[in-house]
Amino acid sequence: MTERANRVVRLLSPRRSSTAVPAPDAVAVVLAELGLPVREVVPPAAAHVPAVRSGAFVFTSGQLPIRQGELLATGRVGDTLGVADGQACAQWCVLNALAAIRSEIGDLGQVKRVIKVVVYVASGALFTDQALVANGASELLGRVFGDAGRHARSAVGVSALPLDAPVELELVVEI
Repeated sequence: MTERANRVVRLLSPRRSSTAVPAPDAVAVVLAELGLPVREVVPPAAAHVPAVRSGAFVFTSGQLPIRQGELLATGRVGDTLGVADGQACAQWCVLNALAAIRSEIGDLGQVKRVIKVVVYVASGALFTDQALVANGASELLGRVFGDAGRHARSAVGVSALPLDAPVELELVVEI
């Protein structure tokens, strides 16, 4: 986990400085350049759908850091996992959220703006750096979408998440 976390975190260079909306498939190209292609949507573990479109917005359900059918890590940040591990998990949550959005709209090039990100961090009792964990998601969205990836955000510490996941993320985008 730590080696993968370091690789994912190192992939994040300064954000693209562009106010233009990405062209069709541009999001997939940027992710592929980072070595992080958007995968197929992760099937929900409960009675809900991965994403819902309402008017000009797409809302994702909470996305866990699942890669190839398994959680990237389990446990609490600040106890068994470090901040870099949490950031890597947040980035995988973004990839899964983008897959959910793509399953709803077909092409991520339709995303005009990332509106809101909510990051839940399963936290050790004394851990207070949830915002640093959430930066993993925010920086990746900025790298992928440029200025259109700048968003409002909440980073919330919780005692536990489904399946003992360390991070869960919700995303709202405008299309």
